[in-house]
Amino acid sequence: MFFRLGAFIFSFFGVLAEFGKFIIFQWQLIPLFFIRVRWSVVIREIYIIGVGTIGVIVLTSFFTGMVSAIQLYSGFHQFGIESFMGYTIFLSITKELGPVFGSLMVISRAVSSMAAEIGTMRVTEQIDAIETLGVDSKELLIVPKIMASIISLPLLVIVFDFVGNLSAFLIANYVLGINPITYQNVILQHLILTDIYSGIIKAFIFGYLIATIGTYVGYITSGGAKGVGMATTKAVVYAAVCVFMFNYLISSLFLMLGW
Repeated sequence: MFFRLGAFIFSFFGVLAEFGKFIIFQWQLIPLFFIRVRWSVVIREIYIIGVGTIGVIVLTSFFTGMVSAIQLYSGFHQFGIESFMGYTIFLSITKELGPVFGSLMVISRAVSSMAAEIGTMRVTEQIDAIETLGVDSKELLIVPKIMASIISLPLLVIVFDFVGNLSAFLIANYVLGINPITYQNVILQHLILTDIYSGIIKAFIFGYLIATIGTYVGYITSGGAKGVGMATTKAVVYAAVCVFMFNYLISSLFLMLGW
């Protein structure tokens, strides 16, 4: 029993120490966003993160919208109000499914790549070589990736929202037989601006969080090829858990603000 308690306390303080290192690392990055930004590198990273992920975003959002229409129809049909499910689908996609699923797709497609790329550079001493040349490795390797993620993810979420709602509308109209005019009118009657931009705000926050986690885990990688593999796995898991956790916190804050 005492052994288990000691192991738990040791693990707790280990996690706390690692979290402290992460906060210090982020604090060191803040000035770099204002001193000098390598926009050519940022644009290249936007292409890698944004354009490289848009295919899986479209595919995921297309099927998410269709599934949402079918599942909600079965519930609304029991009460005879299936023609009013359009706003519920729109709300669920724009406020929750869009930013969360979009972030998960970027994590699986881009954040894992960030951790693997920077981790490989760390274990092969390329980062040390960059520092030796007098170049700030964080400014060159990390800040552009974070900025590109902050810019790309909201745009990807907008694409997710559009495609998801379009596929839900098509299924509702052509498969489930719901009147398309009624479907659209219900959305327009109840839609408010916060229904749209609350999800976009989440995307900005998630973009920063997942990129900082991916780059940090890669930057502190050690242990050769095996360490790179472990770092990639950690980056994906930590970023995904962080998205779900902060999604709840942000949603609770929006609820208190009446959004």
